[in-house]
Parts: sequence; C-alpha cells; structure tokens
Amino acid sequence: MNVVSLFNGMNTGRQALENVGIKVDKYYSSEIKPYAIELTQYHFPDTIQVGDVTKWCEWDIDWSKIDLILSGSPCQDLSAAGKRAGINGSRSSLFFVFVEILEHIKSLNPKVLFFQENVGSAAKLDIGIMSRALRVYPVRINSSLVTAQLRDRYYWSNIRTKQDGMFGDIITDIPQPKDRGIIFKDIITTGIVDTDKHTCLNTGSGATEKAKQEYLLHRNDTTGMITLIKENEKVRTVNKIEMCRLQGFPDDYCDILTTAKAGSLLGDGWTLPIIEHIFKFIKKA
Repeated sequence: MNVVSLFNGMNTGRQALENVGIKVDKYYSSEIKPYAIELTQYHFPDTIQVGDVTKWCEWDIDWSKIDLILSGSPCQDLSAAGKRAGINGSRSSLFFVFVEILEHIKSLNPKVLFFQENVGSAAKLDIGIMSRALRVYPVRINSSLVTAQLRDRYYWSNIRTKQDGMFGDIITDIPQPKDRGIIFKDIITTGIVDTDKHTCLNTGSGATEKAKQEYLLHRNDTTGMITLIKENEKVRTVNKIEMCRLQGFPDDYCDILTTAKAGSLLGDGWTLPIIEHIFKFIKKA
C-alpha cells in the first residue's frame, strides 16, 4: 500500500499496518513536531516526511497511487477538556484540510480507503458535521477493552461499512474488539492503585517535589482528570513504561525520548491495539 498519514504524531498507523502484516511501499507523514518526527524515523527510517498539512498542494506525491489516507485531526477544540470552540475552532478545523485531501485523492482513485479518529467527548453537532463531510458515520470504541485506560474515541472509515437506519445511512461497520480484561494494577511497574482503569495520560507540575505532590492531589480532588499511583507514602503519575503500556506499545518504544516528550505523543496518540483491530479488516477486504 501507499499511505498518507496526516497529523502523524508517533506513527501509530504505520506500526499497526506492520503488526497486522500489511506491506507498505511508500508512507508519507505530515507532522511538524520535531520529537514526533524523531521517533517516527527511529522506528521507520524509510518514512517520507512532507511537512505542514496546510501546504499539501506543494507535496511531491502521486495522489492517484495513494491507497490509504489516515487522519487524527486535532481534538483540542472538540474535547470536554478544552474550551469547546468546536469543529470550526482554530485547531480542530484542520479536519477540513483532511477532507480536501481525501476528496482530491478520490477524484483520482475512487477506491482509496480512509481512516479518521477523534475524541468521544466531542459534541453531537460536531460529530454530525464531520460525518456528513465524510459521508459515513463513525463507530465508537473505548480503549478500555484492550488496555488499562479509559479512552473513548470515534473512528470513521470506509474500510468496512454498512447501511443502517430508516434512511440507509452509511456507518463504519467495525465490531467492538474483545475485552482483554486488562486493569491498571496489571501494568504499573511499582506502587498501589485504587482504580481499575487509568483516566488521563498526563504528568505532574510543580517546581519542587512538595509543590508537585500538592498539585497532583489538588487536581485529583477537584477535577478527577488524573490517575495517581501511591508509592512510599507519596503519589505519582504514570512513568514512561506505564504510558507505553496504556497505549499498547512495547515498554521500550519511546526510549529515545524524555518522559515529557513521550507523554506528549502518547497522550495525543492512538491506542495501538485498537488501530490493529480496525486495520485487520483491510486484510479481510
């Protein structure tokens, strides 16, 4: 396959294709974050970096030969954790650049496959706008089925579809993956946890250890948007190995990056076993 991956991040799409046995001839990555590019090239040196997604008209790509286009367009304006500017917000509106590129490829190769992901907390209005733009409605899958974290996401794709409902709407027909029964205590390296699933990939803040402890406890008490590990009468957030495990990656996958950089990419990224599950239907098709 020849693949274009927009907002490529840590290259989960390429890794998933590799893991399910789909051969990639050319893989074009659109990404601007330096350490994301560094990690991508470390694992897949043959990746062709094309740069800023808004400059796609300048890319040297034979669009008629593209078989699969991937997109994980920014969620910041859609997520409940953000300011809810919506799909027309300054960052999440980049989704429409993906639509432009997809429509261009379709005009040259009507059989092109596509895949788009975004947050489960997005407003129904925004999900409707995105679905009508793609002419397919998404499937909603929580990563809790395959890892030790709660990560609710929408996935749009024409890899496998069916008509549904009174008006014959086209929906993404990917079944839910089997529950693997993995809980949080199964993946931590040390310490004690009092919850079965991790809630939000993040790291602590504070200039000193005391300030960091106060910040973590305060955020846990006031927002619930953090999961703490108790260790030696203190609390901590997940370490680099645990973050990799929460997203379904090998322990050493982000070894070349600092914990903060790894957390940034893993926190924004896709859950590898979920993408593998979806891409297996490419092989079946």
